[in-house]
Amino acid sequence: MGPDLSLCTQCVCLAARRNARSITRHFEAELRRHGLRATQFSILAALALAGPKRMGDLAERLGLERTSLTRSAAVLARSGWIRSDRSSDGRERPLLLTAAGRRKLEAAYPAWKAAQDSLKQEA
Repeated sequence: MGPDLSLCTQCVCLAARRNARSITRHFEAELRRHGLRATQFSILAALALAGPKRMGDLAERLGLERTSLTRSAAVLARSGWIRSDRSSDGRERPLLLTAAGRRKLEAAYPAWKAAQDSLKQEA
């Protein structure tokens, strides 16, 4: 007789991922009218709070894979909300929030706050 696979229905990892997707959908429903995804909002907020950051440092701060951050950053850069800056050694160009990015972040903040507050009330 093999292992009791029925225990897999209680998988903590699966439950956490399901909850994370549900939370993400909730935030994205609020942020959609601002043309932002939840991760994009988080990138803008992190740059507003921390100032220019190298891609690797920002990915670590946000708990993102570097490749995921690279894709999201490219979209934000095309929209003019972030840009890369020159670094002292020229190998890595830190990301920074533009004035347009600051305005986008501030315009979307009430939607983010509404999503945040509604989930905190449920907890």
